[in-house]
Amino acid sequence: MRRIVAGLVSGLWVLGCAHAAAPDPYPSTYRAPASAPTLIRNATVLDGAGRRFDGADVLMRDGRIVAVGAGLSPDGATIVDGSGRWVTPGIIDVHSHLGVYPVPELDAHQDGNEATDPVTAGVWAEHGVWPQDPGFETALEGGVTTMQILPGSANLIGGRGVTVRNVRATTYQEMKFPGAPHGLKMACGENPKRVYGGQDRAPSTRMGNVAGYRQAFADAQDYREQWREYEQELAAWERKGTGRRPSDDPAPVPPKRDLRLETLVAAMAGDIQVHIHCYRADEMALMLDLAREFGFRVAAFHHGVEAYKLAGRLAKEGVCGALWADWWGFKIEAYDAIWENLAFVDAPEGGCAIVHSDSAAGIQRLNQEAAKAMERGRRAGLAIPPERAIRWITSHAARSLGIADRVGTLEPGRVADVVLWSGDPFSVYAQADLVFVDGALAYDRARPRGAPESDFLLGQPIGGAR
Repeated sequence: MRRIVAGLVSGLWVLGCAHAAAPDPYPSTYRAPASAPTLIRNATVLDGAGRRFDGADVLMRDGRIVAVGAGLSPDGATIVDGSGRWVTPGIIDVHSHLGVYPVPELDAHQDGNEATDPVTAGVWAEHGVWPQDPGFETALEGGVTTMQILPGSANLIGGRGVTVRNVRATTYQEMKFPGAPHGLKMACGENPKRVYGGQDRAPSTRMGNVAGYRQAFADAQDYREQWREYEQELAAWERKGTGRRPSDDPAPVPPKRDLRLETLVAAMAGDIQVHIHCYRADEMALMLDLAREFGFRVAAFHHGVEAYKLAGRLAKEGVCGALWADWWGFKIEAYDAIWENLAFVDAPEGGCAIVHSDSAAGIQRLNQEAAKAMERGRRAGLAIPPERAIRWITSHAARSLGIADRVGTLEPGRVADVVLWSGDPFSVYAQADLVFVDGALAYDRARPRGAPESDFLLGQPIGGAR
């Protein structure tokens, strides 16, 4: 039994070039809702892949996009008139704290920062998500169908993020995006050194920040090597065969499992998407060097008010910038911002700009945040048409989360996450009329009584049962 268990545990580890990712001990139980075939007819369509179709139809069936084009046959589908309206993929927010910092904002609900150690890579944001957060519904009403929920930025390495579907649920696992990789939240700059320096602990400087990252990943390298050695010893022991093995030759003992180092090993193996809270250009460059030193890849820098200074390098290295349109100046590392940041990060060939929220309010209007960045780019001489800008809140976001093969565009075969807008989504007057998740109608602005409501709000005097 000991040998069987040892072999099983070892097989779960990410080791060397030929590796196998550990199965998720908290698997998704999400089930796509039943959906009727639907044809949205005669709308302006932005497909999230860089194309615009005027006077076009969108056909959804069995939870998938079937086709986009003019004059599509409904073939029994329910027809929705899209005249004068626009269609986009469902919006994806790569930086949310819904569920871990829910409303009402009470001390009992503060589950986003495990601020007890600067490296808490072993914690998972999903284990703090409260599915009854009313913010999920208001995000849905803004067209958001998928989001990454992250730990906060108190720590150098704050733990794993989780990608969820924006559906009503009792448990977070009923929201968890099936097969989506975890994210790893890291933070550079002021926050970690302020939190721990204020406790007379390391890090208290940016020097200490970098030393902390390096030591954590160096420990993870050693841990990975311990498992490699164990694998080799176990293989040699098994090759001896039962008949030739002395009775006093027990199976090798595997290393003690360490959840913190397990996460970092998985990040180095590419099984976890690394997302880094980082404002200054010099620190982003430093983190790219850190990634090269320890063999992991940065999926996106978040906030990045100085990302424009590194736009070419980010594009060349395939790193996204998850940014705000105009938040700046609230601390010194957020000071050297420009309005054109998003547009400049998007401009180089291969550039990957993303509009993110980091806010329960901002997540409700990501389309308007993108519109502000479009206008600033236009004033700087960059022509950014709607079919390009929509990628900032759809396909680029999906790319950074490792789910671009399933969501983020309206290409045939993709999951039918679709928003029908009352008009141009980059207008301040536009509202989400209909929101489909997996082809099922999840929100209808004309029938708000059918909207999913948080159980927490039911019976409350404000915002509860209508």
